[in-house]
This record gives sequence, C-alpha cells and structure tokens, in this order.
Amino acid sequence: MSQPVDPRVAAAWRELLTRLMPFADVASADLPLRRLLRLSLFQVSVAIAMVLLTGTLNRVMVVELGVPTWLVATMVALPLVFAPFRALIGHRSDYHHSAFGLRRIPYIWFGSMLQFGGFAIMPFALLLLADADNALNLLGKIGAALAFLMVGAGLHTTQTAGLALATDLAPPDKRPRVVALLYVTLLLGMLLSALLFGRLLTHFSQQLLIQLIQGAAVATIVLNVVALWKQEAINPARAAAPEERPPFMDSWRAFTRGGRASRLLVVVGLGTAAFTMQDILLEPYGGQVLGMTVSQTTALTALLSAGTLAAFAIAGYVLGRGGNAYRITGFGALVGLVAFAAVIYAATIGSTDIFRVGTALIGFGAGFVSVGTLTAAMDLADGGHSGLALGAWGAVQATANGVAVAFGGSMRDIVSDVAESGAFGPDWTGPVIGYTSVYMLEIVLLLVTLVILVPLLLRREPTAKRSASKIGLDQLP
Repeated sequence: MSQPVDPRVAAAWRELLTRLMPFADVASADLPLRRLLRLSLFQVSVAIAMVLLTGTLNRVMVVELGVPTWLVATMVALPLVFAPFRALIGHRSDYHHSAFGLRRIPYIWFGSMLQFGGFAIMPFALLLLADADNALNLLGKIGAALAFLMVGAGLHTTQTAGLALATDLAPPDKRPRVVALLYVTLLLGMLLSALLFGRLLTHFSQQLLIQLIQGAAVATIVLNVVALWKQEAINPARAAAPEERPPFMDSWRAFTRGGRASRLLVVVGLGTAAFTMQDILLEPYGGQVLGMTVSQTTALTALLSAGTLAAFAIAGYVLGRGGNAYRITGFGALVGLVAFAAVIYAATIGSTDIFRVGTALIGFGAGFVSVGTLTAAMDLADGGHSGLALGAWGAVQATANGVAVAFGGSMRDIVSDVAESGAFGPDWTGPVIGYTSVYMLEIVLLLVTLVILVPLLLRREPTAKRSASKIGLDQLP
C-alpha cells in the first residue's frame, strides 16, 4: 500500500518546478499560463512575416531571382511606411464599436487578413518581377509593392492590437513578465522560422518559393485564430452603449500632457536607433576587419540572440518584483556603451573573442532597452486605453529601426569612400574607418538617451508599484 506524500516534500517540489519553468510565475487567476502562451502565438505569425520580408525573400530576390538590389531594398522598406500609423491603430482599437463589444480581436483579425492577402499575391508578383523581359514586369513591380505593403500593414496591426489585448488581460503586477514572455516568443519564432525556411529552400526552385509563401499565409491565419480564440470577452454593456471615440489629436495631446510620454518616446527612438544602426554591419565588420570566416560571422546572430534572450529573462524577473522600468532601460544603455566600445577595441588589437563578447553585449543591452521602454509604455496606459500607448511605442520603435539601419549602411559607405580618398590622412584609411564611425555615433546616441532618461529616473514615485508576490504551480488555475 502506497504511503501518502509528505506535504512538505510536495511543496518543495512545486517550488523547485516553479523556479525551473520559465515564466511560470507570470500566470494569474484571470490569465492562466496556458491561455497566455496561446495568446503569444500572434507573435509567431509576426515573426514569420518579419523573417520572410527582411531575411529569406531579401536574399532570394537578389541571388536566385536576379532582382536589382535597389528594388529589393525599396520593397523591404515599404512595410515601414505603415509603422507610424500604429499609434492611430491603437487609438481606434481603444474605442472600437462592435456588435459584441469587442475591441482588440477585430483588429487582430483584420491584420491577419492583410498578411494573408499580401502573402497570397506575393509569389506570383515576384516571379513576374524576376523576368525583366516579361511584358508584365511592371505589373510584377506593382504587385510586389502591394504585397509587401499589405504584409507590413498586417503585421503592424496584429502586433499593436495583440500587445494591447495582453495589457488588458494581464494584471498590472504581471505585465513586465508578460512583456518579456511575448518578446521571447517573437525571438524564438524568428529563430525557428529562419531555420525552417533555410531548410525548406536548400534546393531552391520557384515552385518551392511559391509553396513556402503560401504555407506562411496559411500558418498566419491558423496561428492567429488559435491565439485570439476566446481571449476577449463579449461585452453587451459596451455594445449597447459604446464609448464615443474622441479625435485622435485630442487623445494624443492628453497622452503627451506633462512631458513624461513624450520623453519616453524620444528615449525609445534614440535607444532603438543606437542598437539597430549596426544590424547589417556586424557580420561584414567581422569578415572585412577581423578576417572571420562566413561560418564564424553567421554565428554572431546566435550570440546576439542569446544576449537578447538573457536580457528578456532577467528584465522580466526584476520588473516582476517591483523593479523600475526606467532603471532597466538605463542599465541597457550603459551595457550598450560597453558593448560598442568592445567592438571598436576588438579591431584595434585584432581580437575576435572581444568582438564576440561585444556582440553578445549588444543583444543584452538591446533586450533591456526593449523590455524597459515597452513596460514603461504599458505603465502609461490606463483606463483600458492601452492601444494608443503601445501603438505609439511600436510606431516610434519600428520607424527608428528602419531609418537607423538605412542610415547606418549609408554612413558606413560614405565615410569609407572619403577615407579611401585620403581626406582623413594616411593614418585613417581602410574599411575599419567606416564601421568605426557608425559605432561611435551609436555611442553618442546612447549617451544622449541616458541624458534624456535622467528626469524619468529621478521621479519620486516609481513607474509602477508592483507586487513582489509569486504565483507558484500550486496557485495556478
């Protein structure tokens, strides 16, 4: 006959499992972990779109399909056109009128359909675009531009409404961990998508490309339907007496009143630009300046991602126990200063090891800045009107990302050409000058970010007052 388990032993095992399971303490009575993980699937659909647009299709269009590089760069940049409208999308979702009283789900669904429609026309538009002698080549250009724009608009709409829904559902003391979990899901989704797409396109053919993009379209709908299923409760009271939607500019002025939100958005823009200006430069820098092989530079992406994942986990843990979001952001900026200094110093002594450390620290600092600023934006969202706050954060973050990447690449080329002409003198020549100029500018941007952040750090009241209590496995619904 079996002996009953000692309650103290059972409690100890539950505590151990809670500590070992990532994000086990993010659950609450109203938002169980299973439901939150299901909701996070919308980030996987966004990750699929991001990898396709900026990674897989970028390479395939240039190499396999022979599309001019300038045209590919234009197509990839088109989704950024929609990024500034994220604040407006969030505002409209705050006051959306629905027969069932739903606010966020209609926008997630609309964004999903935009992504699906863009993926549906994309492969055939790309095939027309690849054949320069085809009489319908112009139609291919128009179709490809429309497809990229639709996918970009869809992913921005889906992510804005999805983050707002997560904010609505999560209690204030759990929001930092929810933020970290959603971003871990996005990062893992991008990593797995990149590996899967690379595997599927090992033996490239135009038929495989069509099947891959069509599969991404189907996966987007399936993932988002599963994610939004029964997440937002039907609200007959809101449906019967919908809240009147004020003009966007009135809401914006109310949101930025006092300067706190405006200062935060400046921090978001500068901090994002500081960490993403080198996105397309790290691997070429390793190859040209430090003589690293292709496999060695490819591994830098894994180091960058590992640093970001570690930052997400640590930031979520600290914030979930009452940590200040602005201090987390400031710490990330400080880590970035050390990271870029290490990257520059690595070229001085020719050390690939220091370069790898610097790369990991870039991801580490960027992770802290992302989680810290997004949590601060969530803290600014009150009265259920989180869409505007998170939409504004997303608009600034996405726009700064795109502009910084384009500017960083251009600055590197211009400075390198000037250096090669001898304008800086005989001691300042070679490709390293162009790269170093970008890294130095990123250091300056981080210093400016810290200066702007100081008034927020010195506020007497913390950004949010969060409970330090933990929810263990024994308390899960």
